[in-house]
Amino acid sequence: MRQLKRTVRIGNLTIGGSNPIAVQTMLNVPVKDIAGNVEQAKRVAKAGCQIVRVTVPTPADAAVVAAIKEAVDIPVVADIHFDYKAALAAIDAGADKIRINPGNIGDDDRVKAVADACNAKNIPIRIGVNGGSLEKHILARYGAPVPEAMVESAMYHVRLLEKHDFNNIVISIKSSNVPRMMTAYRMLSAQTEYPLHVGVTEAGGNRMGLIKSGMGIGGLLLEGIGDTLRVSLTGDPEDEVYAGYDILRAVG
Repeated sequence: MRQLKRTVRIGNLTIGGSNPIAVQTMLNVPVKDIAGNVEQAKRVAKAGCQIVRVTVPTPADAAVVAAIKEAVDIPVVADIHFDYKAALAAIDAGADKIRINPGNIGDDDRVKAVADACNAKNIPIRIGVNGGSLEKHILARYGAPVPEAMVESAMYHVRLLEKHDFNNIVISIKSSNVPRMMTAYRMLSAQTEYPLHVGVTEAGGNRMGLIKSGMGIGGLLLEGIGDTLRVSLTGDPEDEVYAGYDILRAVG
């Protein structure tokens, strides 16, 4: 049975609830090459990609978001790491969703600025926890990126947003270790109503990446966990899209 989560609207697409599981990918052209990103975005859209993510390291790089938005009609997610101003610029450029960990961007007024800007335009935020980069204070408590530590990290970031009346949230909690990733998602799904983006991070070269993703993503989908997915592979993003649909087909 599908574990029904609250619905979240990303541009012209809705995930969560009983909506179909959306397949997404991430562009891997250098961000300064706007034409290259646009061409790749067109190719993944043609391959059936339903949500496309692009990295926006600096405010100036938000130009890539606007260019992709003009070229394709699928939702565009801006991947932000540490610069909250890049998030604000991406929102202005028309991003449909922001991927940011609020604990990484500095003090509370920065978190509030991003939360308020997203609330004003009804733009969701994906919190993306990665087993390889947990907060020092959480890692110190558990000693290793165990599932409990990953879930605690996710809920820590969630609380930072909820504090500012922001609850338009999607969560991912990835690891390159399949059993650990699956356990973490099970634990997280049991304690949150937010929709979940499932994936195995740094899954490796295509062969191992496909096997690990098929096990981890497919296994969770069979348990009813997951509202959108990304298969992380080292090659072309189109291959991630095809693999995503193959996994959906395999689990029925």
